[in-house]
Amino acid sequence: MTRPDDALAKKRFFAMTIMRLMGVAFIAIGFILISGGFTLAGQPTDRWIGAAIVLIGAFDFAVMPLLLARRWRSPKDL
Repeated sequence: MTRPDDALAKKRFFAMTIMRLMGVAFIAIGFILISGGFTLAGQPTDRWIGAAIVLIGAFDFAVMPLLLARRWRSPKDL
């Protein structure tokens, strides 16, 4: 790999790592919201909002890095 390719690979790795960290943060915030650690709209609604945030966080953690890696994959003809 050349220098520009190395820099691009580092940026992409950093982006995927940040995506996973944000997913973990969303999951933690969602579980705190579900348990009643803080309130937004009252408890029945907070549980649904927390569940939605947990699902979004799980998607960010598990699926998005795979989608980014597939999109950024090198062409096979090289």
